[in-house]
Parts: sequence; structure tokens; C-alpha cells
Amino acid sequence: MTIMTAEDLMKAVSKMPAQERVKFFTLAGEQAFKDENFSHEEVFGHLAEADFTAAEAAEYLEVSIATFRRRVRDGQAGASCGSGRSQLFSAADLKAFKRQRKAIKG
Repeated sequence: MTIMTAEDLMKAVSKMPAQERVKFFTLAGEQAFKDENFSHEEVFGHLAEADFTAAEAAEYLEVSIATFRRRVRDGQAGASCGSGRSQLFSAADLKAFKRQRKAIKG
């Protein structure tokens, strides 16, 4: 039996059609965690005190980086530290902002 390395597996997966990659990762995720019942805290707890870059913050808020930067410029979201493009945004502030947006949307 030949054992495949992680690098070989990634090369093989990258050659798959997009739909097959989705199926592969779905199956892998289901199999890897089928017997686990993780709480939100266990999965994301380490991020509670984290600072996010603008790109990470935009991804978390599910908006484009341009939209996120407009919200920062307009004072709707604020950096916890840094200046210019080196700003960092606290996870707690982003979570509150996201909750506020969801409440407005209904």
C-alpha cells in the first residue's frame, strides 16, 4: 500500500473539477467531525480577544474590502489600534457591529 503525503494529496485535489473539490471537502469535514460535538467557544474561543486586519474584518462581516473601508471612513466601524492601512479591528467590536446590522435588517 502506498501512502500519500499531504503535499501529494493537495496536488491531486487541486486538479479535481471544482464540484468534485467541494464534494471532497464536504465529505472530509463530515468524516473528520462526525463523532465530535464542539461548542462555539471550543471552535472560536481563541478569537475572542483577537484583532483582525481590514481584510479579515471584511470577510467576517461578509462584505467586500471596499465596503468595509467605506464603513470605517464613514465612522460606522472603528479600528482598535493602528493607523492608515495598518489598522486592526477587535473581534468584540466586529461582533457587536455584525449583531447591530442583523438587528436592523430584521
